Amino acid sequence: MEQHDLLRKEIIAGVIGFFTTVYIVIVNGSILSEAGVSLETGMIATIMASFVGTMIMGIFGKLPLILIPGMGINALFAYSIIGNNNFSFQEGLAVVWIAGLIFVITAFTRLGSILKEAIPDSLKHAITVGLGFFLILIGLEKSGIVISGDSTVIAIGDFTSPTVITGLVTLFIAIFLFVKNVPANFLITMVIGTVIALVTGVETRQASSINFQLSELVFIPSFQAIGDISFWLAIFTLSLILIFENMGILNGQLDMLDKQKGYKKAFRITATSSLTSALFGTSPTVSSAENAAVIASGGKTGKAAITAGILFLATIIFIPWISLVPNTAISPILVIVGFLMAQNIKHLPLQQLADCIPALLIVVMIPFTYSIGDGMAFGFIAYPIVKWALGKKEEISKPLLIISGLFFLEFALKVIGI
Repeated sequence: MEQHDLLRKEIIAGVIGFFTTVYIVIVNGSILSEAGVSLETGMIATIMASFVGTMIMGIFGKLPLILIPGMGINALFAYSIIGNNNFSFQEGLAVVWIAGLIFVITAFTRLGSILKEAIPDSLKHAITVGLGFFLILIGLEKSGIVISGDSTVIAIGDFTSPTVITGLVTLFIAIFLFVKNVPANFLITMVIGTVIALVTGVETRQASSINFQLSELVFIPSFQAIGDISFWLAIFTLSLILIFENMGILNGQLDMLDKQKGYKKAFRITATSSLTSALFGTSPTVSSAENAAVIASGGKTGKAAITAGILFLATIIFIPWISLVPNTAISPILVIVGFLMAQNIKHLPLQQLADCIPALLIVVMIPFTYSIGDGMAFGFIAYPIVKWALGKKEEISKPLLIISGLFFLEFALKVIGI
């Protein structure tokens, strides 16, 4: 194949990759807006972090991988790290920055392999599943399909409400497009969902302005909460998820590319990108799951990533129109991504009760407590207790015991009011 044809194939793959991931601009911007910044600022932060991370991967990694703020991780940032701990947005970014630094250290040292061996696979998979159910809950809440009940914790929404009807119709359209594997199905879902909302009279947002100051492109994390144990537990939780999620995603994507030799470089670039995310004002970037579409479209080199990165930067001029997308058009995407993450439940050792109980505690307690950190704590504390009860102390690693002790200490401090 001629050089010109190869370049065209890479560019097309990059364009396809961009359209399958551009939904993140409004979805992540919407989640960040619930953490203390404006929707416009959240979208700009998402665009800049995606642009820089993807360009670094394309130029230095020479791989067709797009880096965007991770779904699930953004919920952890907004609802758990900031929401549950009452941190300011800048304090939350400090958590992101230190977690990113730990990720970088892990990527450039043996710490990654130590952590990988210390944490049981059952707990790793349970975190992903719990995050999935948490996203499903958030998505259903955003469209009013489920609400807080008067006599129950959760109740069904008002099915006579135009908002709920619009949310349900958009959700079923999203599911149809997804299972039919329609290219850029998330983007199409948002467009159709927005049109339906306009037709049914569901309130949409006002068009935004693209006027912004330099200060909106660069954030300074605040370390005022550095003395709080909750600050460090938030860092641990985020670091753990960042490291293991990217390990799994990159391994799978490089297998598709038959380029496992590039794993170490890709892992290090992903870690570096996550570190810069805090400076742009967003939760950490990860290698997008939608990179499978880039690879399937013939993307094999960094030229595809560079193409997608440039298109992400150009998205800034479309912010006034992107900001019109209502919650009813965003919520189905959260629900479907949650379904995908929840599929990892098949990896849980359901036939081995000793490993399954701590894992299932994580799965159910993350959405039930509305806190990813607290949900993880239940499972990590239960794991050594179950192993001790069965006389299997040798299966408890020292790093895991330290981690479990920190989670227990956090609960103890909450009890005594510290």
